[in-house]
Amino acid sequence: MSNENVFRALSSKTRIEMMKKLLGREIHLSELARQLKISVPVVSRHAKILENAGLVKRRVIGNVHLLSANTRGLNILLDSFAEETTVRIEKGESLFDAFKQLPGVEIKQIGNDKYVASIDGEDGYYIYEVNHTFPKIPIDKYRPEERVTVFLKKIISVNVKKVDVFPSD
Repeated sequence: MSNENVFRALSSKTRIEMMKKLLGREIHLSELARQLKISVPVVSRHAKILENAGLVKRRVIGNVHLLSANTRGLNILLDSFAEETTVRIEKGESLFDAFKQLPGVEIKQIGNDKYVASIDGEDGYYIYEVNHTFPKIPIDKYRPEERVTVFLKKIISVNVKKVDVFPSD
C-alpha cells in the first residue's frame, strides 16, 4: 500500500462516504449500494479501489461479499507524517531511556509508573507502538534487543457518531 494509492482512493466523495459507513461494522455489498443510492457494480468498483489501497477488507461467504474498513491502513498512512528522530541507547536500556534524550518530551512518574506526559509542550495521554504493534509491557520495561521503530501516539478524542437533534413542532 503506497500513500499515493491511499490519497487517490480517498479523492472520491463516494469512497469517503463508503469508508464512513464501513467504519466499525461489516456491510453487505448490496446493502452498501442501497445506503449510498448507487448501483452494486458502481459500489463494487469503488470497493476494489479502496481494497487496493488497503483501506477496505472483503470477506466472501459463498456469493455474499461483506466489506469492512481497514483502519490499520489509515493509521499507517498517518504515521508517515510523524516527525522522525534517531536515538541510540545502550544494550539493556529501555525505550524510556531513549525518550529521555529527546528534547520536548516530558516524562512524569506517579508511584512506580512512568509515562510520557507532554511532547513539544502538548500535554496529553500518550501510548506507544513498536513496529506498528502495541506491546503488552510498560514503556519503561520494554528493552529492545534490535533496532525498532517506535511511534508515540497522543490519544485524542475522535468523534465516532454525529447526531443532529432537533425538537419537533
